[in-house]
Amino acid sequence: MDQAQLALVRVWLPRVIIAMMVEAAPAMSGAVFQGLFKNPVVSPNILGTTSGASFGAALGIMVGAAAVGIQLFAFLGGLVAVLLVAGMNAAVSKRAQSIATLILCGMLVSSLFSALVSLLNFVADTETQLPAITFWLMGSLAGTMLSDLSMLYLFLPVAGLLLAVRWKVNLLALGDDEARMLGVNVRFYRWLIIGCATLLTSLSVSVAGAIGWVGLVVPHLARMLVGPNYGRLLPASLSLGASFLLVVDTVARMLFTVEVPLGILTAIIGAPFFFILLLRAKKGFIS
Repeated sequence: MDQAQLALVRVWLPRVIIAMMVEAAPAMSGAVFQGLFKNPVVSPNILGTTSGASFGAALGIMVGAAAVGIQLFAFLGGLVAVLLVAGMNAAVSKRAQSIATLILCGMLVSSLFSALVSLLNFVADTETQLPAITFWLMGSLAGTMLSDLSMLYLFLPVAGLLLAVRWKVNLLALGDDEARMLGVNVRFYRWLIIGCATLLTSLSVSVAGAIGWVGLVVPHLARMLVGPNYGRLLPASLSLGASFLLVVDTVARMLFTVEVPLGILTAIIGAPFFFILLLRAKKGFIS
């Protein structure tokens, strides 16, 4: 195998596949969260997943873990955050199904982990640890390796399960009482869908850091193209999310001579794009 083929297999191909995966995941998560919580401005971090994963990654960098170790720390951090939200929601709400309480608990846990990240930044070594934490939190595909493709073993079954139950999101979006009348086990499917979306978000953040806005903007764009039916909306969000980051990453490497963190670029593109969507939106999901 010559050098060109080696670069294709070990550098370019893993980066392309991972770029598609890490933004297809939050795009799907954002779409289902917006439907479950009946809120058009909900993002995948609604349950503190991104903040928890960011804290886990920063902790991994602080203890000197290898790249795979940092990914594991980040993944576990995201899961711990959601488990905390679930536990707090169950303790506060007697029904353990209150959407408002769930969102408030998510905001609380997100703020807690954001503060912990700031604490780690404060005590980190300014020569080595702090720059590494800062760059990771900006989100990047730099350093992507062939071994990172092992994340697909978790991404594919979880994304497949979420796609398989996407029809239930349509019913849950109607409200608990209506969904129960239609024979849906509300509690089971709500937590199943939340669990799948959370796993996808944690997986994405653990591989590439916190790349924001895609999970908020892409579902709205998909909704404009295919409508609100989750039978079509979720596959469309997956495809658009994967395509979006792939295009951004490719254009960024063509325009800049240095590795620009993708989180910066997606924010620069996503913020005005979302404003344009708000201006053009008709009466409906965005009001």
